[in-house]
Amino acid sequence: MPLPQLSVVVPIHNEKDNVAALLAEIAAVLRGRLEWEAVFVDDLSSDASLTVMQGLKAEYPELRILSHRSQCGQSTALHNGVRAARAAWVVTLDGDGQNDPADIPGLLAERERAAPSVRLFAGWRVNRRDSGSKRWASRWANAIRAWLLKDDTPDTGCGIKLFEREAFLALPYFDHMHRYLPALMQRAGWSTVSVPVNHRHRLNGVSKYTNWGRALVGVRDLLGVSWLIARSKRTQTVEY
Repeated sequence: MPLPQLSVVVPIHNEKDNVAALLAEIAAVLRGRLEWEAVFVDDLSSDASLTVMQGLKAEYPELRILSHRSQCGQSTALHNGVRAARAAWVVTLDGDGQNDPADIPGLLAERERAAPSVRLFAGWRVNRRDSGSKRWASRWANAIRAWLLKDDTPDTGCGIKLFEREAFLALPYFDHMHRYLPALMQRAGWSTVSVPVNHRHRLNGVSKYTNWGRALVGVRDLLGVSWLIARSKRTQTVEY
């Protein structure tokens, strides 16, 4: 099998009713367009998510499944999926089906038009389909983050992103890092672009986060990322 041109990495935790439909949508968008693979990372689901995914391999040879031996969270699942990915560029999607795989071609088109310095194309949910309280909490969190980090990104929490694998793996890893990818990429010297994308209602299952839980860890992480940015130094080098 030739090396894929694109790896689609999807963290999964208790999404047994969503994984089949999501993979079918990914395949419908990418088959015949380019060589691709889907890396689904099961974060020790307590439902039948892993069994469902194993049953899909016969129909989707592009599917690869990684399974955690202990539950580690979304950032670790993403990081392990990207490390296992074989393509130079990676698209990430949330496993709940709220991100639309139909937006992947648009992200790829933005990459073709962008300068070489852009290594991250971040989805921007212009019409969010979450509850009012969740939208309100995200609006305040994004405002505080933008004020403190100056990352010029309206929506860092969107799960659909396109980035260069090598650039991602060079970033400092920590839990919840996926919420700060634009700021971390910029800290590393790369440019980022926000791309308007679709957002859908969750049809099955329940959210893994609460507003309070997200806020409590967010304060600590935000201060940590701010410290990383303040302590970073970059310069060009000349070899003789």
